[in-house]
Amino acid sequence: MKISFIGGGNMATALIAGLAGKVAQAADIHVVDPNGDALERLRTQYGVTTSPDIGAAVAASDVIVLAVKPQQMRDVTVHLQSQFANKPLLLSIAAGIRGADLSRWLGGYGAIVRTMPNTPALIGQGITGMVAMAGVSAAQKDAADTIMRAVGQTVWLDEESLIDPVTAVSGSGPAYVFYFLEAMQQAAAEMGLSAEQGKALALATFTGAAQLAAQSEEPVDVLRQRVTSKGGTTHAAITSMEAAGVKQAIVDAMKAAAARGRELGAELGKDA
Repeated sequence: MKISFIGGGNMATALIAGLAGKVAQAADIHVVDPNGDALERLRTQYGVTTSPDIGAAVAASDVIVLAVKPQQMRDVTVHLQSQFANKPLLLSIAAGIRGADLSRWLGGYGAIVRTMPNTPALIGQGITGMVAMAGVSAAQKDAADTIMRAVGQTVWLDEESLIDPVTAVSGSGPAYVFYFLEAMQQAAAEMGLSAEQGKALALATFTGAAQLAAQSEEPVDVLRQRVTSKGGTTHAAITSMEAAGVKQAIVDAMKAAAARGRELGAELGKDA
């Protein structure tokens, strides 16, 4: 499988790290980016081929991964339209760019899989929501799944509109986790623990609780109730959070993220 990346940023680098020498030979992975330093780093670290411009290597690809910023996508499509002789799969990891708009910019090209990965992909622990457009073959869908599984789990969606909720839950989700960890560490410091102690306690607790939830057959509300003895310390904390409306605030925040995703799709997809 010959794979070209348009864009060599963090997410592209994470995917290349998971793919090179495993899913594809390094020599079969090509990266296009105007940043010469980024290309040198990728060549040196992973042995891939690189170029500052879209050219013959991209045209020969089975899969083209669109890994540029959403605001750059329309300009990139102008240079891509002549590169489809092999009818490659286009795998978009750009937030907010709807499949119909991407297809329209590419003259009606339909072999497109839209994805929403998240930053734990950088350590091979990501999860990616994915949806295939109508022009994607079964083999191309399998290829897309293989590529994204190189950096974590995948969840396939039946409707593209569900990408926005996925963005809200898992795409933006790491930021919520970091936000909660910030609060835990701040509380630890305010109660007299050192910064190092607070960090160690918060990180281990979050990691351990997440692993417990992942490995348990019990739903998370049951796991929470088992830690929450009536009249105890945990009960006092949960009661305080409930009184402050923390759970509903989190739900509302995720709905706001999903709404913003829909807005971005409409904004970025407007005709010039």
